[in-house]
Amino acid sequence: MTDIPACDAELDARGLNCPLPLLKAKLELNRLASGAVLKVIATDAGSQRDFRAFARLAGHELLREEEGGGVFRYWLKKA
Repeated sequence: MTDIPACDAELDARGLNCPLPLLKAKLELNRLASGAVLKVIATDAGSQRDFRAFARLAGHELLREEEGGGVFRYWLKKA
């Protein structure tokens, strides 16, 4: 089993539909220093595609993603 990255901040976006989990994550990342890790918890299935594309386009690193029981977890390292 891979180690789960430590996070500097956590965002609970459960129950929010696209694009709210991503918008809230962007706002939270803006508050963090470069290199900080944000953990996002979401229940929107579309968030997988959104977070992968966002990380690629914005230059952030998607360290890890998990899915279980309809809950998605992402660890984003700020560029």
